[in-house]
Amino acid sequence: MEKKRQKEKTNNVVTFIPNGEYYFNKALKAIDKDQMDKAYKYMKRAAELSPDDAHVLMQFGILEMEAQNFEKAYELIYTAYSLEPSEAEHVFFLAEISGCIGLMRDAQKYAEMYLQMEPDGMYVQEAEDILEFVQFEENEVEFLDDDESQKLIAQEKARRLMEDGNFPEAIEVLEQIIETYPDLWPAYNNLALAYFYVGETEQSRALLHNVLRENHGNLHALCNLTVVAYYEKNEEELQALLEILKKINPYDWENRYKLGATLALVGQYELAYKWLQSMKKRGFTGDAGFYFWLAQSAYFSGREEEGKAAWRILVEMDPTKEGLEPWGNLSEEVNIDSLEQNREFIIEKINSKYSAHRMFGFFLLSKSAHKQEIIAHPKLIDLSKYSGIEKLCLAYALQHSFNKKNELEKYFVRSMEVAEELYNKSGSITIESQYLFQMWFVLCERALKEGYEFKNIKALAASVEYMFYSTINSEKITKKHYAEKYSISVSTLSKYIEELVQFLPFDSK
Repeated sequence: MEKKRQKEKTNNVVTFIPNGEYYFNKALKAIDKDQMDKAYKYMKRAAELSPDDAHVLMQFGILEMEAQNFEKAYELIYTAYSLEPSEAEHVFFLAEISGCIGLMRDAQKYAEMYLQMEPDGMYVQEAEDILEFVQFEENEVEFLDDDESQKLIAQEKARRLMEDGNFPEAIEVLEQIIETYPDLWPAYNNLALAYFYVGETEQSRALLHNVLRENHGNLHALCNLTVVAYYEKNEEELQALLEILKKINPYDWENRYKLGATLALVGQYELAYKWLQSMKKRGFTGDAGFYFWLAQSAYFSGREEEGKAAWRILVEMDPTKEGLEPWGNLSEEVNIDSLEQNREFIIEKINSKYSAHRMFGFFLLSKSAHKQEIIAHPKLIDLSKYSGIEKLCLAYALQHSFNKKNELEKYFVRSMEVAEELYNKSGSITIESQYLFQMWFVLCERALKEGYEFKNIKALAASVEYMFYSTINSEKITKKHYAEKYSISVSTLSKYIEELVQFLPFDSK
């Protein structure tokens, strides 16, 4: 029964899961306090958790419209209207956002519809202003037809689904778009990315090569193929594609952004910085994604202060990114050849068949400059394959907060404090010291399953170090040395060695 209880505790790693209504209410409170950054973050999460709640989508659409993200706002508001077409407020805001993106016939249609539904409504004056504007601009504005309107809606919906990580549904939408508009190359590129994110690499590559055959020199297709080659470790193809990208000189913002972000992703920081900084110099304000890549390319091309300045702008746009700088775990003293900076070694560990090795891999990930890149990869991290304790290790790497009132989470945090103590003493993890950490995670996993409390952090770190090195050279290893190293008594060290021995995998239990 005790083992069953511990197993249930191990699997129950999420103690509180807020729903869409929870985040929606937090967003409204943030709006009341004029904390618009927080309001946006909470409303976005509410929309992700309640994708069929018309009221939530409507409010999120209004926030996007106020931020001048008109295409995204249009898709959200149109979806809300589709869910509740009889809601007059949805009709009015659909009229307003239609006007913002140039769908003037739609703006006129929905404004007239609103006035019929609510002749004495809250937005009567605004609706009449929309009709007056449409009439005044009728001879100046190029009206988009219904076909163009539907194309815009579908593309924006697919983009939002991909941003939310809902790739299977995005694939359905994009396949429908391509069937209807066989020459719409951006849809092909997005579909290729969606296929890649669900693991259909060959299908992704086939689509991208088809785009290049039919639309020669399509930069987005070239960049997407480069990303696929990079993640698939196809060095020959990667180098060939990079030689092509290095010769391209795009003029417009969209292509410069795509090129710069791609080069930054694959580690070509100097060239990435050239293109992204050229945009900033010419007045491009950009979104959070732009400043992420600008910060990374600037910092890792030797422009550390510029990188930090760009990251501060990013945090202003998205406060959730605070403390997640790609260079956050680097310092002047860190050896860039250490294992925590070895991308391939980390990937190997988090995909090991041994649970303790995967735990160690996530600890390395928490220290690595490659963390964001590895997390973003569609196939490297598969939550369905991890145990509850391994998921805690991943959460630790992602800097999630833990519930200290939950015993398992409290003991887990203490076990990671032991790993941190070992890390602080070693300064970095080398090929030689990796086995010390692997030993700790073997003990750690077994101890957590038994409900061990990890009471004395320094004593436990000293004990595992003594146990490890005494097996290598028992004649020169003394308890006194490790007791002094960790500022504890020999008797305390002996006590915790005895406690840890029971969790060795070859004991008689």
